[in-house]
Amino acid sequence: MNSEELFNESRKFFPGGVNSPVRAFKPYPIFIEKSKGSKIWDVEGNEYIDHCLGYGPLILGHSDSKVIKDVCNQANIGTAYGAPTENEIKLAKLVTERVPCAEMIRFVNSGTEATMSAIRLARGFTGKNKIVKFEGSYHGAHDYVLVKSGSGAAALPDSLGIPNDTTKNTLTCPYNDIVALKKLIADEKEDIAAVIVEPVMGNIGCVEPNDGYLNFLREITEENNILLIFDEVITGFRLSRGGAQTYYSITPDIVTMGKIIGGGFPMGAFAGKSEIMEMIAPEGNVYQAGTFNGNPISIKAGLSTLEQLDNKFYRNLNKKGDYLRSQISELIMDLSLNIQTVGLASMFQIYFNEDRVTNYEIAKKSDIDRFSVYFHELMNNGIFIPPSQFECNFLSSSHNNEDIEKLILAIENSLKIAWK
Repeated sequence: MNSEELFNESRKFFPGGVNSPVRAFKPYPIFIEKSKGSKIWDVEGNEYIDHCLGYGPLILGHSDSKVIKDVCNQANIGTAYGAPTENEIKLAKLVTERVPCAEMIRFVNSGTEATMSAIRLARGFTGKNKIVKFEGSYHGAHDYVLVKSGSGAAALPDSLGIPNDTTKNTLTCPYNDIVALKKLIADEKEDIAAVIVEPVMGNIGCVEPNDGYLNFLREITEENNILLIFDEVITGFRLSRGGAQTYYSITPDIVTMGKIIGGGFPMGAFAGKSEIMEMIAPEGNVYQAGTFNGNPISIKAGLSTLEQLDNKFYRNLNKKGDYLRSQISELIMDLSLNIQTVGLASMFQIYFNEDRVTNYEIAKKSDIDRFSVYFHELMNNGIFIPPSQFECNFLSSSHNNEDIEKLILAIENSLKIAWK
């Protein structure tokens, strides 16, 4: 069957025909048959250079030979034990050696589990109830953080099925707005357990912090006995060996991780200072558990991946990112388009927006209809990216110079069609 036929069949079994809403686009999503390196192939045999990369985990590209070999070896001796393994310790050592705030770690099964557990831990450690998140930031699909913007007031649920009482302790604030956060903390500081932040907002496109903003977050949280949680599900091991906290030289109290740490397999983690992490059961009274925590397959994939990520790896990969963004910016200038190239390291996006995007309110003004034309034209040119203006695109070490030049040409062709 082709993708259209498979989609019509899948709608009989899955809501909207997909198992995650971000995978849906009109008229129907492509169904993937296989992948290798920088490429994916759909069921009709069409080849695409992939800049979605599973929404970020595949920093080595698809089906990395070392990762696949190591995972197959592990699968031959067991896929789940319900007991500790030495490899868990080996991966924990790699993480704690690289990530400044990570003195102790707990492996879980997803980024959602990581942020949910980190928030529970922050509340348990501080004895406070409220958390602050930033408008438009995504910290998984659990009730505490799946909220609408409230700007200083208790946030409202952003999904049916979440009681208002569940989100009454979640406060929201615009990203990159120092004045707004100062006011919010002044009004609520006695009961704020934590501020949780994506250092780079990767779920509304790609929004970097203004100069000094992360320093401000670190200072104001320390001054008010509030824990600072970096959600590095996207940026962890993407920006540098130590993630965003190494890249920006800011050390939070707790960090959440996912995507790359699992090497393309389901896994998340949260880590932090020992005095905080020792509150987690069975050492302490903050409960967290999971049948597949530290799953040997995911652990081995993560270990195999992180072992390949040295400083030279990041220099080479980030150099590709710098070149790509500079070429896109020149192209946009040559076409006289008033839109924005954004990104850093191996992350990139184009905002179909006249204004520099520094927060969610500005991002929402982007021209999503024109972006949709651009997305489909990229596919026609053999390029696959996430089908939303409000996602980030990625490079992997498998993307070579030829891939990047094809991407640049495809972007040029697609922008011309989008502005016809």
